[in-house]
Amino acid sequence: MHSYGQYCALARALDVIGARWSLLIVRELLIRGACRYTDLRNGLPSIATNLLADRLRELEEAGIVESELAPPPVATTLFRLTARGKELEPILLQLGNWGAPLLANAAKSDTFRSHWIVLPAKLHLADQAPTRAPLQIELRAGDEPLTIEAGGGEVHIHSGPAHDPELVLSGTPQVILGLLLGKLDFAAARAAGLKHSGDPKALRRVQPTAKA
Repeated sequence: MHSYGQYCALARALDVIGARWSLLIVRELLIRGACRYTDLRNGLPSIATNLLADRLRELEEAGIVESELAPPPVATTLFRLTARGKELEPILLQLGNWGAPLLANAAKSDTFRSHWIVLPAKLHLADQAPTRAPLQIELRAGDEPLTIEAGGGEVHIHSGPAHDPELVLSGTPQVILGLLLGKLDFAAARAAGLKHSGDPKALRRVQPTAKA
């Protein structure tokens, strides 16, 4: 691991997590919890196998990541964040928020994984009607569906289809995120290719600017 050799907390932090791919490995583990090596490879398109192995080793040595051999039937090594690693969550959320305007100039060839929506959703969505019955919204914006669950004043989002969604949204990541965050209304989203089934009003429950 290279070091800046500076007596500065920021420099020391970058010594540990500043290498290319390191924070994206942390992103994957924050979103998905314990991951197999193949899960990490899937969530980090174009990373070289040897580089992923090197970064995991460095993060383990720094106390950010830990690994364990899962018992059968899994019978493979699982990687997860340590308590120290989980402390990076608010930093990644704010860094992603800072970088969000840069997505406007993203190349069309950029890759995308559905579960990446989890972090901006976690930062911006809120249960605007905590006394109402829980609801589910299913998102289809990429390689796998996601489910938003709102209830009791909390919002959770996870991979997988919803069991009983009040609303299902299908479209590009740009359209889905724009609609979720209140930057697009339904008319603009539909004009941009959004498809939906269910009650569009359900989205107001979780949008940051909603007034339920």
